[in-house]
This record gives sequence, C-alpha cells and structure tokens, in this order.
Amino acid sequence: MADYSNKLYHQLEQETGIQTGYIRTGSVFLAQTQDRLISLKRINSRLNVIGIPSEIISPKKVAELHPLLNVHDLVGAMHVPEDAVVSSADVALALASAASQNGVQIYDRTSILHVMVKKGQVTAVETDKGQIECQYFVNCAGQWAYELGLSNEEPVSIPLHACEHFYLLTRPLETPLRSNTPTVVDADGRIFIRNWQGGILSGGFEKNPKPIFTEGKNQLEIQNLQEDWDHFEPLLSSLLRRMPDLETLEILKLVNCPETFTPDMRCIMGESPSVQGYFVLAGMNSAGLSFGGGAGRYLAEWMVHGYPSENIWELDLKRFGALQSSRTFLRHRVMEVMPLLYDLKVPRWDFQTGRQLRTSPLYDRLDAQGARWMEKHGFERPKYFVPPDKDLLALEQSKTFYKPDWFDIVESEVKCCKEAVCVIDMSSFTKFEITSAGDQALEVLQYLFSNDLDVPVGHIVHTGMLNQAGGYENDCSIARLGKRSFFMISPTDQQVHCWAWLKKHMPEDSNLLLEDVTWKYTALNLIGPRAVDVLSELSYAPMTPDHFPSLFCKEMSVGYANGIRVMSMTHTGEPGFMLYIPIEYALHVYNEVMSVGQKYGIRNAGYYALRSLRIEKFFAFWGQDLNTLTTPLECGRESWVKLEKGMDFIGRDALLQQKQNGVYKRLTMFILDDHDTDLDLWPWWGEPIYRNGQYAGKTTSSAYSYTLERHVCLGFVHNFSEDTGEEQVVTADFINRGEYEIDIAGHRFQAKAKLYPVTSLFTHKRRKDDVELSDLHGK
Repeated sequence: MADYSNKLYHQLEQETGIQTGYIRTGSVFLAQTQDRLISLKRINSRLNVIGIPSEIISPKKVAELHPLLNVHDLVGAMHVPEDAVVSSADVALALASAASQNGVQIYDRTSILHVMVKKGQVTAVETDKGQIECQYFVNCAGQWAYELGLSNEEPVSIPLHACEHFYLLTRPLETPLRSNTPTVVDADGRIFIRNWQGGILSGGFEKNPKPIFTEGKNQLEIQNLQEDWDHFEPLLSSLLRRMPDLETLEILKLVNCPETFTPDMRCIMGESPSVQGYFVLAGMNSAGLSFGGGAGRYLAEWMVHGYPSENIWELDLKRFGALQSSRTFLRHRVMEVMPLLYDLKVPRWDFQTGRQLRTSPLYDRLDAQGARWMEKHGFERPKYFVPPDKDLLALEQSKTFYKPDWFDIVESEVKCCKEAVCVIDMSSFTKFEITSAGDQALEVLQYLFSNDLDVPVGHIVHTGMLNQAGGYENDCSIARLGKRSFFMISPTDQQVHCWAWLKKHMPEDSNLLLEDVTWKYTALNLIGPRAVDVLSELSYAPMTPDHFPSLFCKEMSVGYANGIRVMSMTHTGEPGFMLYIPIEYALHVYNEVMSVGQKYGIRNAGYYALRSLRIEKFFAFWGQDLNTLTTPLECGRESWVKLEKGMDFIGRDALLQQKQNGVYKRLTMFILDDHDTDLDLWPWWGEPIYRNGQYAGKTTSSAYSYTLERHVCLGFVHNFSEDTGEEQVVTADFINRGEYEIDIAGHRFQAKAKLYPVTSLFTHKRRKDDVELSDLHGK
C-alpha cells in the first residue's frame, strides 16, 4: 500500500497542478541490536522481491547518508532510497481537487447525523443540511469512526480508539538541513526524525501512551491538545542521544494531536458484515498518509468489483467481532498497541491485554496443568504444556528468531501424538448448524459449497465456499447430521466473515435456519494410535475403522454423558477423533478421557504440536496458506470439488476455465536441506522462494517436522517469465524440475520441493546427515 501511495503522490502534482511538497529523501531504519538487524534483514529480503529497492547498510554508511547522526551504538541499518516525504494537507487538497475535477461533490463544514439503512442496505445519509441518497457509504471518519458506526439505525462495530500522539518541531539548524536529508526511524529509541523546513520534525511511540475520548465525547473538529513535556521527555532524550548537535537548537513547539489505533495494529477496511453498501476505511495507526493511496485503491476496487486485487484479509473489518468493540477493551489494548508499533516483534508473540475473554470450560483445568496460552479472535488456545520441572520464566521471556525454548516440549507432545494419544482443546473453532423443514438446506448448501454434500447421513465432507473467481472464502468440514441438518466447522477467525457470507448468499424467503453454535460445544481433539482404545473403553462401542470409518460422525455417549458428536478426523492427518461435547458435559468427558487414557500414556498437547503435524502432512489452513485468491486447483484439492457432477455452485465456471487453461501458482511443500536447526535462523512465514536462482513466490507457513528432523515450509510457486516477468502456467513437471532455495533474512537455504506429503517416515531415529531426502518418495 505504501509503495502505491508513493507512486500516486509523485504524479499528483503533474495531474492537478497543486504542489504536494513531494521530495524523495529515502529512509534509514536503524538497528541498535542484532535482533533488530535480523528483523530488518527479513523485511529487506521481502522488499527486494516486490520491487522496492532497499539494502542493509553499515553504521559507517549511515553516517555518510546523515552526518548529524550518532552511530556509535548501531550494529547496522536498512536503507530504502525511494521513500519520500510530502505535506499531508497538500496531498489531501490535491486528491480532493482531482476528485472534484472528475465530478465528485464535496460539502464542507457538513456534519453527518446518521446513515439510513433499509432491509440491511444503505439508502441515504442524514446530514445537518439535509439528506443525501446513496447506495454506498464509506466511513473514513478516523477517530470519530467508532461513534459514527454506532449512530446508524443498524449499528456497525468499528474497533478503534484514539491516543494522544506527540511530535516536536524545531527552528532551522545553523546550516539548515538539506531538503533531501533521509528520514530516520530509530525504533529501538522509539523515535522517527525527518527534515522540516531546514529544522527537525521528530515524534515517536512512547511506552506509556495516553488514551483519550474513551467516553466517546470527542472534540468536534481536529484541533491540537495540550503540550505535555514531562510525558515527551523519554522521546526527547532519545532524540538528543541520536543527534547530540540539537542540544542548542531552539524548539518551535510540541504538537499533541489525537491519532487512532486498532486492536491488532493493522488498519480497518472493507464492507460491514451487517449492512450492505456500508464500507469502512479507518484506524490507520499513525500511518494514514503512507498507506492512504494504496488503501483507497483497494477499497475502490472492492466497491466496484466486489473484491480487491490483493488478499487483504488481515485488514478486513470482518476479522473482528462485536467482542472487540468494548470501550474498556479498546482503551487497554491501544495502550499496548501504540508502543508495539516500534517494539521488536519476534515470531509467535501474543498480546497481553484483553485476554481471558473467551475461554473453554476446561481453561482452569488446563492452566493448572501448565498450559501456555495464545489468543485467536478473543479465544484462549493452548500453545503447549510446560512440564512441572521446566523453568517457566525463562520460557515466557525467550523470544527469538532462532530455535525457541519450547522446542523440546513440543517435540514430546508430537511424539505422544504419533505413538500414544494426546488431547488438544480446540473449542475455538467456528461452529454453525444449518437446518430446514424441507430439502432446502441441501439445495442451498450444494450451491454455496464446492464439494458434494449429498452424502449419507453421518458422513463428513471437506469443502469450502468459493467466490466467483473460484477462490476460498472459507475452508471447512461439514457433517451431515440428518437428511435436513448439517454441522459446519470453520477456522476460529472466520466467525463473522462466514456468517456474513452465508447470510448474503442464502435466499431471503427461505425457511432455512442458520445458527451459530460455537459457544454450545467444547471440542476435544484426540490424536494418536491409542485414541481408539480410549474411546471404545469410554463408550462400550467398537471404534475400529471397520465400525467407525474415516470421516464419519455419530452421536454417542462418552462416560456418563450422552449426545457427544464423535467424528473420525483430527485436522492433522494423524489417526484420531474430534469430540464435540455440549459444554455442561465438557469437564466430565475431559476427566474421564484423561483418567482412562492414563494407561495408554495420554497427555495434553497444544496448537504448536498441531502445527508441526499438519504442516509435515501438507495440510493447508485458511488464513495462513489459503485465502480468497487461492483456488482448490492451486493447492491440490481438485478431489474436493464436484466439477464432474454437473451441479452448479459459486465459482464453478472459474474453476472449469482454470482446469482448461492451467494454474499460475501451485502450493508446494519444501523440506529444508542444509539448515541447522540449532544454529541457523528459523523460517516462520513470508520468506521468498527462489527457483533456479529466480524469485518464484513466498512461504505461507512453516514448522519443524520432528519426524523428518527437518524444517518444512509450505508456499506458492509461480512461473514468472524471465523476459517479461509475466506469469505463466505452473505444471507438476515445472515444480519437480526446479532447484529451490528459501531466503531467511538474506541467507538462502537449499530446499527439496514436494507436491505430496512425504510418506516414508522414519521408524527409528537416524542422524540428519545419514538421511538422503532424495530417498523420500511422495505418494
């Protein structure tokens, strides 16, 4: 988005004749620690492959680019030469002027009272000067977006909160700074520094931010708040350490203005799940100017075509539910978010505020047994379980780009899943029930889902809802509970998105009943070869594959509890069962399972073990590997689609065309070859993939496979033409013929590409060096 904004602002002056103050200065991002430098190297390797020039430079080179900087405490930096500065007011004026030249009407000093909604669709806007009829409304109200969203007849929840944000302006230096002096970001010092009329403009993100307007009584117009020198002092000290020559410089003023932040540091855009035609673009986390051009472009595409040209799920309003819009939650979360913008973020970090909001009934039991928690969509999920003899403090503080401290713990959980039986609490998954009085449920679902759901009662189907372009709007499993009743299990963070998609595409006059039953069931995943023994002992029913085949669902009693939905699937490719338990029975069933399972070596496991298992089995997950731009044919799921059955479903035409023309990217599994798990940087996600030395795509997720004793990455391989750079068809042959490398923070590691999971797993441990990965045959 920033790259597009840069190009847009660059041409605005020529297009409109309005000066925007655009000067290409370049940016220098400083690193005071090795970890910060690793973080910059990871960013640098990604920028290079998307066409943004950047390089890692030495402290000496930093001093050449900006002679006034003190570089003694630096270990390196990243230089982005094409970054620029503009005047925000002038850019806004130029954009407004270009818009009005194209027929847009702009009403000055006009306040909105509320947005009119009829039958779930925007119809008009009520202002203090009358009504304006419209089909679309975009809430770009910044710090007022939250209030404005709630003022509608049908409220729209937009979770953001304002904080005071400070920056300093000085008079020009004795020798005024050149206009093309690079902008400096010193994240370890929590400050940024740029040239301003020959002097300095410097602000930052302090550790103890000051949230404002929690009660909602926002100021009427944008105006500056009171100076607070005591509050700004740590940032001022940081500035003087970085530029000691400023000691004698006269300060013009300390500006304090409100700025909005969101619960996850990413801006909010997209259509409201509850009101059609109500779009949002707000919560820019102090990066409104740099992201504005790109964000505006994506939102325009969304409104015109129904979807943007890139996957921007991470920014979609529907990633949040109503649970993120509590004022107390927002106030506490933005106090954590604002400092985090400049904090060093290592892989797998978690927010500390707004926790323990949604929990499974087993939370206290698992917590007492050493569970360490992560949060997804407000739901607490166990990462792993710390054995009683481990030092906890060391684990919580060990945040690293290298081999993490939980490595051995997760290894023993994975081993237990392979050899005995483990329990993972997976209650956070989104769960819907769809029923009808007649056959309507099946008819509607057959059109909405890509796989055939007309299966015998008790069978489970892996499927998904596709958009018109054939991309996955959702990835799920559906169990047919009865002739007219279906149970749908989807990823945790899809709760709002899924509901909105189903509601949007279901016929209005239907007697279909769609119910969100996420909270009604606790889900336990029993993984491992002995899961069958535990369950058959608890239910007095044979659970072997002859009696209970794979992808089968049956209501059973487990222990004293009746009506437990037992499904023969585990989301990992390992043998086992999912138990969907009415919440009042959850504790009883869990206790029984743990008690009976003792003689089979049962133990708790967490999501890190699940990740390792599913990635080595080449199981793709939505939101990580799959998104709205990924089709089933691009990730080897052709067998999950009813193309040959002559039934219509959303996305079918696009898939038929793709089948005829070939795919332009293919999900591939990579096994790292010359990578030392103990000493080398780990891959996490987003690392560039090179084929025969040429950029071919990036990884989507990765994990250490304890079975293969190697790192495994999943990622998409593209075929870019060497002459034109255009995308060409990707065949299995194209993938198998390539030599691959994965770039981790600028260092390339060799990798073997596979299109199928590796099946010849090691039965006994052998040293890494003895294992020739070429011996491993795919299915």
